Amino acid sequence: MSDTTAPAVDDIDLSDIEFWAKPWAERDAAFATLRRERPIAFFDEPEMPPFPKGPGYYAITRHADVLAISRQPEIYSSAQGAVSILDMPAEMNEYFGSMISMDDPRHARLRRIVSGTFTPRMLNKVLDDVAETARAVVEGVRDRDVIDFVAEVSSPFPLIVVCDMMGIPASERQMVLEQSNIILSGGDPEFIPEGTDPVTAFLGAGALLVELMNELRAQRLAEPTNDLTSALVNTAVDGEQLTAEELASFFILLSVAGHETTRTALSHGLTLVGQNPDQRAIWAADVEGVTPTAVEEIVRFASPVVWMRRTLTRDAELSGTQLHEGDKVLLFYGSANRDEDVFTDPDRFDVLRDPNPHVGFGGPGPHFCLGAHLARREIALLFRELFRQVPDFELAGPPEQLRSSFINGIKHLPVRLNASGS
Repeated sequence: MSDTTAPAVDDIDLSDIEFWAKPWAERDAAFATLRRERPIAFFDEPEMPPFPKGPGYYAITRHADVLAISRQPEIYSSAQGAVSILDMPAEMNEYFGSMISMDDPRHARLRRIVSGTFTPRMLNKVLDDVAETARAVVEGVRDRDVIDFVAEVSSPFPLIVVCDMMGIPASERQMVLEQSNIILSGGDPEFIPEGTDPVTAFLGAGALLVELMNELRAQRLAEPTNDLTSALVNTAVDGEQLTAEELASFFILLSVAGHETTRTALSHGLTLVGQNPDQRAIWAADVEGVTPTAVEEIVRFASPVVWMRRTLTRDAELSGTQLHEGDKVLLFYGSANRDEDVFTDPDRFDVLRDPNPHVGFGGPGPHFCLGAHLARREIALLFRELFRQVPDFELAGPPEQLRSSFINGIKHLPVRLNASGS
């Protein structure tokens, strides 16, 4: 456990945005209290005008309960919204959530089509491109002294990967970054245009990404290329293709989730390596050998997506708690990843931790992260380049947290790349 004093269980309010502005250690201590004293805790919903306030939700904080819910999608549905606590119109759920906010058979259909376009040839090209992008991004900053690691490394790297994979022109990358930041900002004032309410900003950001993808879809239908967009619009899997709306929604998912979550994991990973010199030394001494376990430990510790929502399709009992049809449950992955019943010394960053049954990519079942393999590859290759090109990197200041209940983000991270002066 952390040395941070644990709050009283009745003083914890996960719906208060100020809770998510607290330092990580305080938040972790609060979740430890919930796991111990009230592992399935009920909370009122946050207010988000103009939407009506909902009936509340249960916070699921233990690893075993997250697994149990993930394995029973027929009881714990995603179709009423997986990425919003409030009940949104179905069109908005799918607009921002794509296949994340669907159940089978619609979810299975979309996943089958998307997975089917990743032929071995395309997958190998993507992985080769990731290696080259990692090398180039680090090479572009290695002669600098102090950089903002988020702005100059962990953010552009996965964004370039996603845009290259989809065939998005370089001229549009900044726009994609800005709109992705808005959608996953949690309302953080740094990312919401002044004078604009968060809901309006979210919708506007989504509309811009849809417009970009509609234009690209038309181009690829007329002139096919070798990128993923062209494959998605010109290839039929089992006789089916994505509709224009499904493609646009998938792009929002990919540009937001595929970029933001990897950025968050990389930023936390650099922070953890900088704060734990003993673990850094272990990893640096055997980069290739230690990387697989180090990557899993970074994802466990970072838990980039804080929660996903499920809604009960019928009455059910979970660890002695009676739940009812229509109840909402939030799966708090970061809490599950610190569960003392599963992880020895869970607040310790251990690059050799094995086994490491974390749920940083979601729980087992149909909604396990489709991009987990790519995310692991990105983290591994970026750290390989850091150890190779700027092995003396060190933190030059504390990380600045994103104020969000949904993404465990880092907004800024000052890093000195050549601490030894070499």
